[in-house]
Amino acid sequence: MPEHDLETLLEEAVHVANDYLAVASGVDDSLHEYLRYAVLRLLEGDADQRSSAVDVTVGYGRDAAMADTWRSTVPWWDEMPAREDCTRFRVFYPDDVAHVPRAVSDVMGALGAWRVWSGDAVDIGAYNHRGRREVHYCWPLGHPVEDQLDERLERDTQAVAPDGGCAGDVRAREAVSDQAQTGGLEARTQRAIDEEMDVSLLAKGGQYEVRSASGSIYDVDIIAETCTCPDYQKREPDGGCKHLRRVDHEIKHGRVPRPDGRLPV
Repeated sequence: MPEHDLETLLEEAVHVANDYLAVASGVDDSLHEYLRYAVLRLLEGDADQRSSAVDVTVGYGRDAAMADTWRSTVPWWDEMPAREDCTRFRVFYPDDVAHVPRAVSDVMGALGAWRVWSGDAVDIGAYNHRGRREVHYCWPLGHPVEDQLDERLERDTQAVAPDGGCAGDVRAREAVSDQAQTGGLEARTQRAIDEEMDVSLLAKGGQYEVRSASGSIYDVDIIAETCTCPDYQKREPDGGCKHLRRVDHEIKHGRVPRPDGRLPV
């Protein structure tokens, strides 16, 4: 049986980000989208035939949206209230399989999702799986595994050749174009500027708070050049993580108080 660990999941998510750009078209949480589509490909057998031998079908959507549509007809939310900031995975498998397939539990464990419901599959929504069972997992927006994927993608982006070529990564090619359009800003800096974040001064001396669109909150010390995000804690990237870069940008453009607490003139 193939391995379904975090390394495999991240590799597949990178593949999705490079070759299936439409997956995240028009969404704010592209990293989240790449990862949940990677889960589908791994379990349904589209990822280089690395799925388990068991016939598995995956569906997913925002937990609160599912609740709004089906709350009155299914028992899914009896054990846990619906959450706006969570994806709910519906994973179907044959009812003659005694336990949840190992590949399913391995992938969901690597993702950081937790099991919330299981039972007979129901004929509802876009699915008709009579004679099958299903198990549900919830996975929150802003989970640290998203930061790990971001790190992987950033490494690929940095593999741009001097002549504007790249080491086979679509995002690297995009980064070359982006730098040309933004006066040569590094791709990670440009992304930090473009991404939805709220920055505020916590205390004089350069202590700032950064709130990401996913709801994650990180503390940035612009003087010491540190951040509490997983990316900085694990590898201290050159030039700082995206949160450090964003705080620096906001200060330089007079959008937040300076480290000494004074407002820009």
